[in-house]
Amino acid sequence: DSCRNFHCKRGKVCHVDKQRKPSCICQDPAACPSTKDYEHVCGTDNKTYDGTCQLFGTKCQLEGTKMGRQLHLDYMGSCKYIPHCTDYEVDQFPLRMRDWLKNILMQYYKRDLDTSGFLTEKQRSKVKKIYQNDKHLVAGDHTVELLLHDFEKNYHMYVYPVHWQFHQLDQHPVDRLLTHSELAPLRASLVPMEHCITRFFQECDGDQDKLIALKEWCRCFGIKE
Repeated sequence: DSCRNFHCKRGKVCHVDKQRKPSCICQDPAACPSTKDYEHVCGTDNKTYDGTCQLFGTKCQLEGTKMGRQLHLDYMGSCKYIPHCTDYEVDQFPLRMRDWLKNILMQYYKRDLDTSGFLTEKQRSKVKKIYQNDKHLVAGDHTVELLLHDFEKNYHMYVYPVHWQFHQLDQHPVDRLLTHSELAPLRASLVPMEHCITRFFQECDGDQDKLIALKEWCRCFGIKE
């Protein structure tokens, strides 16, 4: 099978010509497998697609056009009304996000106590210090004032979670820069719950080069240089 080890980017599939030579062609959106309602996704064109296969197949067919360049995965789930993000809300967003990242890592650490695999040994040693610190704020729906107070009082507990999330996303390639597609896994899953995440990342890109550098990321989360 000529296509077995032939890789095509999202939105494309392997096709073999008469000479058995493989190449990548656009996925036909109509040929995508059927999906469940919970697998639907919303594109940046505010249109609901039956799944990522249909979305990226459509984007591929529009390649080279303005519409194709502008079409991305916006968020998981069917398109719905996303409220406008106010200045006040975007200012508070990093408080909740830092707390959320810290608690995600603590959950991974607790799971690794029973079955290892979520964190590397180096990551475990970093998170262990936060987990064993009896001053850490337990997960919950905290007020903005409490989150701000805890960040100022226990600043050192928040530095690693912010760095960890950046490096989890910085994969294609690993270059200390986050592209739109690298941000997508985090952003697309959170938009329905955190409607300020899009504006937050736009404003993180201080030099407007459509890339978020590690320094820009840390500055947005209030982490000192």
